[in-house]
Amino acid sequence: MPTFLLLWFGQAISLFGSGLTSFALGVWVFERTGSATYVALIGLCAVLPRVLLSPLVGTFIDRWNRRTVMILSDAGAGCSTLFIASMVATGRIEVWHIYLAVAVSAAFGAVQWPAYTATTTLLVPPEHLGRANGMMQLGQAVSDVLAPALAGVLVQGIALQGVILIDVTTFVVAVFTLLLVRLPRLSAPAVTQNAEGKERFWRQVTYGWTYINARPGLRGLLFFSMVVNFLWGMVGALITPLILSFTTSTNLGLIISIAGGGMLLGSLAMSTWGGPRRRIQGVLRFEFLSGLCFILIGLRPAFWPIALGVFGAHCTIAVIFGSNQVIWQRKVAPEVQGRVFATQQMVAKAATPLAYLLAGPLVEWVFEPLLAAGGALAPSIGAFVGIGPGRGIGLLFVVMGMVKMGVALAGSLNPRVRLVEDELPDITLHSIQPAEALA
Repeated sequence: MPTFLLLWFGQAISLFGSGLTSFALGVWVFERTGSATYVALIGLCAVLPRVLLSPLVGTFIDRWNRRTVMILSDAGAGCSTLFIASMVATGRIEVWHIYLAVAVSAAFGAVQWPAYTATTTLLVPPEHLGRANGMMQLGQAVSDVLAPALAGVLVQGIALQGVILIDVTTFVVAVFTLLLVRLPRLSAPAVTQNAEGKERFWRQVTYGWTYINARPGLRGLLFFSMVVNFLWGMVGALITPLILSFTTSTNLGLIISIAGGGMLLGSLAMSTWGGPRRRIQGVLRFEFLSGLCFILIGLRPAFWPIALGVFGAHCTIAVIFGSNQVIWQRKVAPEVQGRVFATQQMVAKAATPLAYLLAGPLVEWVFEPLLAAGGALAPSIGAFVGIGPGRGIGLLFVVMGMVKMGVALAGSLNPRVRLVEDELPDITLHSIQPAEALA
């Protein structure tokens, strides 16, 4: 645990620095272009490389020393940020430079998360994995809550270049902590060899999916996560227009802060509690609760119901994430976790870009007309959720909440998913060398 804590500290500091830069770059792009679409493209550049590169990077994570992989990942992301700083300093910065740097940083991030998660399995005793995953989510929550507020102040004081240089410094801290820790490693070869002594590269690339597909419980859990991430992608795209349809940008900021507070509280709870003993119940029951919160968000155009809904939904994230990841960490063989976790990342996040692409047209062409004055659903459903601007988005939130609850119930009724912890054996770490054996 002490080694994990040092590793976690460095990665959390780096994550916070990235949050500062992300907010500052979004502000800069919007001020330069005045277009929300250009800002949204930053998010797309941050997601697509992770989805596209995940099958490739998993192979290298299992082949190489995972500490080296994480050092290279942090260093590469830091260099891309330093590139932006140099462009700003010379006055040559363009919007496409930001897209390029974000995409390169995301490409290195595609390596970082699976390597970080797989390394955690080797460092943390099984009974504390829930707490460790809660701490990892806590680092994300702190970044989401504090980084935007601090970045807004820093941009006014030290400008974009100063914020980016702070981010570069946090990458240096992350690399330094990695150099300090001594991590265990697998004593057996990381990649299984075939009869000729060499496995073809394409088989290594697809091995993560082969491994998951052979285990119906993990496969069902993965597709469950993909649906949930799609719904959260829709929330990310639509929560701002939903709130601004009936109130001010000041109240929007308050609700977003409340959502961040919910995520922070949930992460703190998971870090100390560790999650339920039956991890799969933590996933399914809290997703059902999250669905109820989605419905509450969409029901009425009022501040407090929406604030309560976003607070509750974000509270569940850490418990769901931590419980889900413990299942994977305890059921996937450590020597293949790089490839399996990379595939998990790719499939789970694959639907998020689709959500961003579908959200706008779905609202503008389908749901908003249904609840406009004189719309087809105005006399019926409109009596419950209201009619007029923004009520179509509210109805979509209600539908998404019902879908979430239905998916959670379907998971509970699927014996492969419900019994995944019983049907798959826990991993053994007999092939692991202690940290002292590795510099």
